[in-house]
Amino acid sequence: MDKIKVGLQYWIPQHGLTRLVGKLASAKAGGLTTAIIRWFIKQYNVNMAEAKHADPAHYKTFNEFFVRELKDGARPIAQGDEVITHPADACVSQFGPITDGRLIQAKGHDFSAQELLGGDAALAEEFKDGTFATLYLSPRDYHRVHMPCDGTLRQMIYVPGDLFSVNPLTAENVPNLFARNERVVCIFDTAFGPMAQVLVGATIVGSIEQVWAGTITPPRGNTVHKWDYPAQGHNAVVLKKGDEMGRFKLGSTVINLFAKDAIRFDDSMQNGAPTLLGTPYAHKQ
Repeated sequence: MDKIKVGLQYWIPQHGLTRLVGKLASAKAGGLTTAIIRWFIKQYNVNMAEAKHADPAHYKTFNEFFVRELKDGARPIAQGDEVITHPADACVSQFGPITDGRLIQAKGHDFSAQELLGGDAALAEEFKDGTFATLYLSPRDYHRVHMPCDGTLRQMIYVPGDLFSVNPLTAENVPNLFARNERVVCIFDTAFGPMAQVLVGATIVGSIEQVWAGTITPPRGNTVHKWDYPAQGHNAVVLKKGDEMGRFKLGSTVINLFAKDAIRFDDSMQNGAPTLLGTPYAHKQ
């Protein structure tokens, strides 16, 4: 059955299906929308007690529900300049060193940092012998992505690609998954060097948005696009630790890359462990 689930992903019209689901998720269907949201909450055991608006009827579309805000104070941000915090509610898929320019995807699979970053060799060199972490957002999770530390946006890169599922089963069976799926790469300059925060698309992920630029995808393209940002001035994008930086409609994966000797992961980090936005993730070296 697992082979069938994975094999079907090579045959289904990934982009067409995703466009269709995206349209349905953005439709205002009144009572039907509310019924679908109620079913989703029950099916995935979504904790609505921590949502700013707990009543499913509040949300006019499924997308509004999916990127729901949390109550003020629901995710306290760990303080301290040396503390780097989790950017999302998720699950640790993999983490560790970037070895020979490659990141572990799953047992028996790895992928290139250069490919992940849109083919930019000079950018990948900034993370040579550094560290990475891959965080998987499940359907039940809060789907806004926040900053793990203070940072100034240097560059954003849209990389077109496939839309395979990014769940653990697919990660274990589809080679080069995270470097072949559509993604938005954000490069930040921080007090401890460059940091990449990569939002990876997936099947039925209808949209990836950034707070400074709005919706990046759709529309989906066939070429890599890059946007450069100034370090200072009116157009600079400067975000504080805990600030929202992007969101998924519907959810997916976040990958962080850090430079060599920049950070050490918190002792709580382990593969398969749940993460909570704002809790300690790593510490400056």
